[in-house]
Amino acid sequence: MREYKVNRPDSEAMARILARERVGPEGTVLRLAWLAGLAREEIAALTWDRVDFDSALLRLPDRVVPLEPELQAHLLRLREASGAISPYVVLSSRAKTPLQPESISRLARLALDREGQTAVRLMDLRHDWIIRQLAEQDWPAVARISGVEVPALQARFAPYVEKRPASRRAAPRVDEFKLWKLLQSERNTPAGLALWLAWQLGLQAREIAALTWDQVDFDADLLRLPDRQVPLTNAVRRMLEDARRRAPAGEPHVLLTERSRKPLDLPRLSRLARAALIRGGMEQVQLRDLRRDESRQSEDARILDAALSAGALSRGDVMALLGLSKTAAHARLRRLTEQRKLVRVGGKYYPPGSVVPPERHLSVIRAYLEREGFAYRQDIAALLHIQRKQCTLVLRRLVAAGELVQSGQRYYLPAPSQETPPALTAK
Repeated sequence: MREYKVNRPDSEAMARILARERVGPEGTVLRLAWLAGLAREEIAALTWDRVDFDSALLRLPDRVVPLEPELQAHLLRLREASGAISPYVVLSSRAKTPLQPESISRLARLALDREGQTAVRLMDLRHDWIIRQLAEQDWPAVARISGVEVPALQARFAPYVEKRPASRRAAPRVDEFKLWKLLQSERNTPAGLALWLAWQLGLQAREIAALTWDQVDFDADLLRLPDRQVPLTNAVRRMLEDARRRAPAGEPHVLLTERSRKPLDLPRLSRLARAALIRGGMEQVQLRDLRRDESRQSEDARILDAALSAGALSRGDVMALLGLSKTAAHARLRRLTEQRKLVRVGGKYYPPGSVVPPERHLSVIRAYLEREGFAYRQDIAALLHIQRKQCTLVLRRLVAAGELVQSGQRYYLPAPSQETPPALTAK
């Protein structure tokens, strides 16, 4: 097979071109290709809403590209000059209309020729950018920002890259608040279900792609995988139930494409999950990072240890323990509750087994009142193993729902008939 060749531009010649082309579309085209690695069609389609000046990023449909300072400054100048004319970034000099891909290639060709770079094509500028990125980052990192799969990158650019010792990529820290918002917005999509399965149940991508309905035991609230059993959280169970209702009759696989309703293979699943994470503002996160976030696991252990030591935790306790914001602490506690590692009663979170879970409150209280006749708040707090403040909230809710009747400081079961029981009228 013929070796793939990149006609790399001379860096000094490129600096002269960019210094000369400061205002016209030629300079914008060359900068987007050489400083951000955009292909011709991406340059033609680029709109201002894809340029995130605050975060110094280009948010393309399939990837996010960091903005170099020189390119960011150029785009700021360009937006001030023509941003109100059109939503498109690259416009013709005279008509101020979006340029077609063929016109973009012609402008780049003329500008390069004027500086003696006659062998260099517009695509060579993108490839030179990829080679420069590979000099500083590993193959997976460059694959994420370039949109080119690792095998294709290695096939084309390995001769241009010095061999470096292999190093394990450190898992990025997952922003749980961003992830929670993304999970809510994607909950009815295949990507959303895959993210939930990875984040809350710890499934690997290959296990998600291969998951079949005979592995989902709704009666026991379990996923029965070949090597282990995984308890279902409430949220994942609801999503699986919805997916089951939508599944075509006789289809054994859980994860299906949205349109053709065919099983998702592993590469397609990875691309869908990656695109969803980018939409959620988590450009550096991959599907596998959701299940092996070491920092999250360590912090979860600290929360659970603190709950065991104190008997119960509030959101404020977790904020102080880990230095989290209110929203981040709430998201962390909500996930641990969904995973049944904590039990929430009111504003407190208890270790499982140390309190009666909310879904059993009424049955436990009812059994006690049928036996004893009435109870005080402290009796019910002790019965449920919760604090008095949380017990007040529980009792208030049950009284409002008509499940209990309050008379002074005593609580009774409602009488079978509509008449008020004598015990309630006694002083």
